[in-house]
Amino acid sequence: TLGTAVASTSGTEVLFGSIPAGTKRITIMLDGVSTNSTAGILLQIGDAGGLESSGYISACSRTTAVATSTIGYALIDAMQAAATLNGSITITLLNASTNTWVCSSNLALSGSSCASGAGSKSLSATLTQLRLVATNGTDTFDAGTVNIAYE
Repeated sequence: TLGTAVASTSGTEVLFGSIPAGTKRITIMLDGVSTNSTAGILLQIGDAGGLESSGYISACSRTTAVATSTIGYALIDAMQAAATLNGSITITLLNASTNTWVCSSNLALSGSSCASGAGSKSLSATLTQLRLVATNGTDTFDAGTVNIAYE
């Protein structure tokens, strides 16, 4: 099922809630996504209890830069002024009994470099929401479109 595209033109997060029970794979698609500063970008997941900001095992790599994170799936180590992200992130349910999700991402930064990442995270209940957010939690999205597809 394809979700409804969301403009990522304001605010400190791009949030998708109401993900239906039984979802086993979610693809998050980015087109021209940008922020107003240079912090990296994370993907966080959550259940009915809220979004999770700890316990992730993740890393991403872009050319010679590497970033690791325990507060979200690391997607890119740092943005650049006027740069845009394009590509997709896929999270897949690994184990329904432990609500463990694995992540794989491939993003292009304004066509000048690529960032790839991977990670895992277990939730205490069924996944119901996810969000994109800057690593510092304060940078604002200022351009682009984000959508999800779930199955």
